[in-house]
Formats: sequence, structure tokens, C-alpha cells
Amino acid sequence: MDSRQDVFLHVVATPIGNLGDLSPRAREAFASASVIACEDTRRTWQLLSHFGIPRPATMFSYRQGNEERTADVAITAAKEGRHVVLCSDGGYPGISDPGYRLMRKCAMEGVPYEIVPGAGAVEVALLLSGLPTSSFTFRGFPPRGPGACRNFFAEDADKEHTTIVFESPFRIAATLGAALDALGDREAAVCLELTKMHERVSRGYLSDLAAEFSAARTKGEAVIVIAGSNPKFRKNNS
Repeated sequence: MDSRQDVFLHVVATPIGNLGDLSPRAREAFASASVIACEDTRRTWQLLSHFGIPRPATMFSYRQGNEERTADVAITAAKEGRHVVLCSDGGYPGISDPGYRLMRKCAMEGVPYEIVPGAGAVEVALLLSGLPTSSFTFRGFPPRGPGACRNFFAEDADKEHTTIVFESPFRIAATLGAALDALGDREAAVCLELTKMHERVSRGYLSDLAAEFSAARTKGEAVIVIAGSNPKFRKNNS
């Protein structure tokens, strides 16, 4: 599979919704793996089954809370020359995910690893938003408390870059409201069910989107994209 025979750990991006987005290279990585460290073994097994890929000899959950212990298991296997795959339930492991701890540990210990690219919610949402793409910042999940959430957005109030955050379907309206208080009424987009059959993107100003989602029930993780401080993205250009 790989011309660099010393690389035994592959970080594989998996589909964020549409299974057709799993690349041939990712399928090859899974098929050759003897160890898979994944977020949820049930979800990963469903993915493997869909593509007719046999379950490897070792498959275990690598998630927040057990990452220190299981990172050592994965690294030991790679050092032994066993092909190891790290993946999450969707997208890149390590993006708002504890996978980065394993990669950092590999980097510090001199264990080579490769990234197998694929779909990522951040890039898909950014492009769907219709907002500037030349400079953007991904900030993960905002804090839950109203004051902390407002302060979280206030840190970027004067920055011109586009801001991207993840949010649960139950907190979209509250998060949009906090962003509105901190940033003023500027353009934004809420992206839902990305790459799936019912993919939906709502675009508008923060005030309009906050009102829309305060009265709407949504499913699935949301990605919120917010314009930077440039006046042309503010309501009435104020």
C-alpha cells in the first residue's frame, strides 16, 4: 500500500454523512489494517461492513477519557510493525477530537504516521456558507454558559477572518444569540446534515438565524459559520 515501509500508522478521514466519500486510499488503509483505533467500534464496523472490509484482528475505542491508555496501545502496535488505523465517527480524527493526542505522542516519540485525506465538516460548511474563505478560524465547540459563550465570540469581534464552530442541535439558537450579542448583526450560515440526503444550509444575518432556530427543531450536529468584522457583512453595513 505504501512506498514508505516504515509508516505503520495511518490517520484516516471517514465520511461525515455520505458513505460514497470514503476514498479508495482510505478503503485500502482499512483493508490492510490489523489494528483499528476508532471513536465508536459499532459505527466503524458498520462502515467496514458497507464496503465488505473484514474486521481486523484488533479494534478498540479511542475516545475522550481513555485516550492516554489507548494511545500507548496504538503506538506500541505501530512500533511492532502492525498496520494501525486511527479514525473517528466522521471527518478527520483530531479535529475537535482527542485523536490529536495520539498524533502528538507519535511526533514526540519519532513514530512516523500519515494522513489519508477525506471529507471534513469544517471545509464543507465554509464553502457552503458563501462567506469569505481566504482567512478563517475553526474554534471547535463554544462553551455552554451564556456569559462564557458571549466572551468566546467577543475574542474575535474585531478580527476579519471567518469564524467556524460546531454546535449540538439543541443549542443552535442560544449560540447564535450569544454571537449576535458579541459580534453585532453580521452575516452567518448554519449548516446541517452535511453531505447527507437532507443537507440544509440557512444563510442570513445572525438576528434572522437566531429567530429561525429558536422556533425550529433540528437534528444532527450543526456547523455555524460567521463572517468577519468587515462592515460589508454587517446588516445595513453599519
